[in-house]
Amino acid sequence: MKKVFLYYHTLKYLKFKQIRYRTYYAMRVRWRKLTKFKYDFNSEKKLTINSLILLPSIINHASFFPDNSFSFLNLEKTFDNEIDWNYNEYGKLWTYNLTYFEYLNQSEIHPEIGLRLIRDFIQQIDSIKDGLEPFPISLRIMNWVKFLTKNNIQDAEIDQSLYIQTKILTDRLEYHLLGNHLLENGFALLFAAYYFSDEKFYKKALAILQPELEEQILADGAHFELSPMYHCLMLYRVLDCINLISKNTLYFENARYLSEILQEKATVMLAWLRQMTFQNGDFPRLNDSAIGIAPRPNQLFNYATRLNVEIEDIALKESGYRKFQTTDYECVVDVGNVGPDYIPGHAHSDTFNFVIHSKGQPFIVDTGISTYENDENRHRERSTSAHNTVQVGEVEQSEVWGGFRVARRAKISNLNETKNTIKAAHTGYTRISATHEREFVFSDKKIIIKDDIQSKKKRFARAFIHFHPDIELRLESEKIITNLGVLTFQNCVHIDVEKYLYADGFNKRRESTRIILTFEDELTTSILM
Repeated sequence: MKKVFLYYHTLKYLKFKQIRYRTYYAMRVRWRKLTKFKYDFNSEKKLTINSLILLPSIINHASFFPDNSFSFLNLEKTFDNEIDWNYNEYGKLWTYNLTYFEYLNQSEIHPEIGLRLIRDFIQQIDSIKDGLEPFPISLRIMNWVKFLTKNNIQDAEIDQSLYIQTKILTDRLEYHLLGNHLLENGFALLFAAYYFSDEKFYKKALAILQPELEEQILADGAHFELSPMYHCLMLYRVLDCINLISKNTLYFENARYLSEILQEKATVMLAWLRQMTFQNGDFPRLNDSAIGIAPRPNQLFNYATRLNVEIEDIALKESGYRKFQTTDYECVVDVGNVGPDYIPGHAHSDTFNFVIHSKGQPFIVDTGISTYENDENRHRERSTSAHNTVQVGEVEQSEVWGGFRVARRAKISNLNETKNTIKAAHTGYTRISATHEREFVFSDKKIIIKDDIQSKKKRFARAFIHFHPDIELRLESEKIITNLGVLTFQNCVHIDVEKYLYADGFNKRRESTRIILTFEDELTTSILM
């Protein structure tokens, strides 16, 4: 019965469109198995190929090496002879990365090597599995077009394959998922439309990008999945599309209108990213965020400058994030809801989480993510206790489960803020008749955090604070002394100091230290930098 409720509280948030397409695609898969349907990779069509002009984009980090080895997600594989494009020993995300072909646009890759890799993929395309799903097809379309354009390559076999893959994408658009997946589909179709001078591809791209950009980019500029990493990825695509449209004279109907939408969204997305970026150039690793996946903020700012895209000044609001900064510290606070409701796969149980950089260095951190596999690490890294917030009893604020699921989730209530304070409560513990209220008070060198648990029963609560691996700390007379700041507490029943695993990228974990503060009803934490 518990599992039934879990599914109910997960599925009730889905859009009707998602349910309709999930049902349709599931039925179609069964029908196509019965009819032994296969895509025809050998058909030929007379194609019109445009000689596109693109300003140099962001250079991707090196992931392919001359000895036929690939490195993704901090895991390396060398293929002795033929590349196995279905290689799955490192999980599906690694296989996806293998078939994205982002390495075509890494520094100093010779065009002949890139062509060899593309042709090898085409020769094996009949047997490729994960790489023919719509998401990797989308990224591959953009990466192939950028590579072919940069190197002024015209190859009929590659063009035919690229066209067929685009047709497959149009047959499998990810309306069942929505979110960043559907945006990637739209970006890819726009690239294909310009490359092939194809009106149908353009109309499909416009039908996706126009409404999805309006919905997915919030008023304060954040991408609505609320992951700084995915925000950077979506901003990268938007800038690439601006590059594509602005530098080519081929205009479709409403192209100027789409160009204006892209410019507008890039401007506010850059504004949000600038607000969220720390002085050392890092973005906070909140929700599903990791280093080494998306371009760094300074790369995006530089790219935007080359494209003459301006950055506005916009206050953080709709995303639920707030940033407070003095000469001694920077603090990002999360007082937003899990979102979006119908696609919370990259969300964590982390309401009222916060991270601090002190004197330009990471001090109190989010534990980050190291995997998308549905395993113990994934469950731990999404849980309440993996974040700098409060857990009442053993109950999760938001019921994160599976690899990308959320059932009942915390909602923000009674949000009040001034220039130097922010206070709110959330509903995550109402199912046990409890409420957590947290207040932050900021001054030049100190942050005071006040936690209040209101409950019909006396309940112990635990506040978690995670320190960066480079932080040295000791417990001394009920206070925590570190090399970047001192923490003191009022109404704390017990302080535990223990080790935890800090995610320093996918499949890369470092031992670090956290403290667990056990309290009843109220807790006041003072952090002096």
